[in-house]
Amino acid sequence: MNNDKQPDTTPFDPKEPELPRSTEHSTTHEIAPEDLPRIYVASLSDYNNGHLHGTWLDATNSPEDLQAAIGAMLAKSRQPDAEEFAIHDFDGFGGLQLSEYESLERVSRLAQGIAEYGHAFAAWADLHIDDDSQWDHFEEVYFGCYDSLHAYAEQLADDLGYTKLLNDTIPEYLKPYTRFDTEQFGRGIHDSGDISISNAPHGGIWIFDGRM
Repeated sequence: MNNDKQPDTTPFDPKEPELPRSTEHSTTHEIAPEDLPRIYVASLSDYNNGHLHGTWLDATNSPEDLQAAIGAMLAKSRQPDAEEFAIHDFDGFGGLQLSEYESLERVSRLAQGIAEYGHAFAAWADLHIDDDSQWDHFEEVYFGCYDSLHAYAEQLADDLGYTKLLNDTIPEYLKPYTRFDTEQFGRGIHDSGDISISNAPHGGIWIFDGRM
């Protein structure tokens, strides 16, 4: 009787992969306090009269706290009618661009997301800048930062069991002539819209679920 273990030939459906998140790619990225998002708000009355009067604010504060700090800044203006302000500068928001009249609610929401998740959150928000309801899904859609699409495809093939399936089912004498084309696999997933990609500023790519 032959008791040798037979290879696992359970079929996989390559059309609908689950696209698991690698445990090596955490969704949390701590931001140093000095690198937290901030905005410079200026009094428009002062600006229109040739004076610079404004202040830098920690953008991770609540909209109410931001508004209170802006009110305190305006109260110190040399202009008696100083009531309006604009965002004249900002940093720590990654590739995101803020308008002069960006709402404090959006500013705070973006800054808090970046503080919690890093600039990958800014990239996700930028992909859905006109639909901020998608911002709340970051943890669900973020698959991680990878060196390249090829590196992601290799990790995904391992996670889904495709690499093991080939190793278990292909005869040894055919293995030197057989390989799983991870480059094509990655391109196929991207071209199908199953994933979205943003370039990370210091190299590599951020990968998100493109089906949201």
